[in-house]
Amino acid sequence: MRAIRFDNTGGPEVLELHDVELPPPGPGQIRVKHTAIGVNFIDTYHRSGLYPIALPSGLGLEAAGTVDALGQGVTSLKLGDRVGYCSGPIGAYAEANNVPADRVVKLPVTVSDDVAAASLLKGMTVQYLLKRTFPVKSGDTILFHAAAGGVGLIASQWAKHLGVTVIGTVGSDDKVELARSHGCAHVLNIRKDDWVQRVRDITGGKGVPVVYDSIGKDTWTGSLDCLAVRGFMVSFGNSSGAVPAFEPGVLSAKGSLYLTRPTLMSYTRTPQELQETANDLFAVLGSGAVKIAINQRFKLADARAAHEALHSRATTGATILTP
Repeated sequence: MRAIRFDNTGGPEVLELHDVELPPPGPGQIRVKHTAIGVNFIDTYHRSGLYPIALPSGLGLEAAGTVDALGQGVTSLKLGDRVGYCSGPIGAYAEANNVPADRVVKLPVTVSDDVAAASLLKGMTVQYLLKRTFPVKSGDTILFHAAAGGVGLIASQWAKHLGVTVIGTVGSDDKVELARSHGCAHVLNIRKDDWVQRVRDITGGKGVPVVYDSIGKDTWTGSLDCLAVRGFMVSFGNSSGAVPAFEPGVLSAKGSLYLTRPTLMSYTRTPQELQETANDLFAVLGSGAVKIAINQRFKLADARAAHEALHSRATTGATILTP
């Protein structure tokens, strides 16, 4: 099969397409023949070395397709089942992958393969952020960074569906209307606006009870300054670089703030948690309250170009690869 591989960490240029042998699935595994592959910012962290992995390596955690081989002991799935996965093992940038059977979810007829590959990781991330990390409630006003990105567009729609007022940030004027049309009541351009002051103005000076921040270094201090007393800082990504080291006393000085750095794996540890999280996502997709915008499509062979697009901050919504 064809697969993306890289021998050394670095920029998008390290990604290369190779012909590789995929062994039969081992005990407890299935082989998924991919029809669509998700592209996520965590892939760039693995490629760059921000999140170290053993090299040489494949890339990618998320894909959808059909089961075309069963390993010993697998009884929960059958050949031809439509499935998706988003928590690895790394190697989704390929025509197929061997995956633990208990780390995939069955896809309902209401969710296409493309939508599954574009939304499983991002959508289940939104599910745990809004419903479990800091459970939002109707009437809340929240700040969500990168509101025009793949996670942000899902989160803004879902939060609005839950009765929440979303203040979203974007990185350019051409993304303002996109974020607004997907549920943001207020959209701030962090490259132009005094967004911290604007958040204070919108909230009558109180600040927001929670900030969801996937940007990291560039928004860290400002995000803390947007929080109300005893507010909750949810740092779940590093698209601008890792958050700098800080003294815990900063949290007390700014109002006895809380901080968490959650991951999807921690919220989907068991097959039951994984399926329940996916089912909640599938339900909100099926209701029409959340729609998935797949705004960039690349061939598997063009994975390098997909990563270049991500780094340019020119992408909106979801990006997928097709084998």
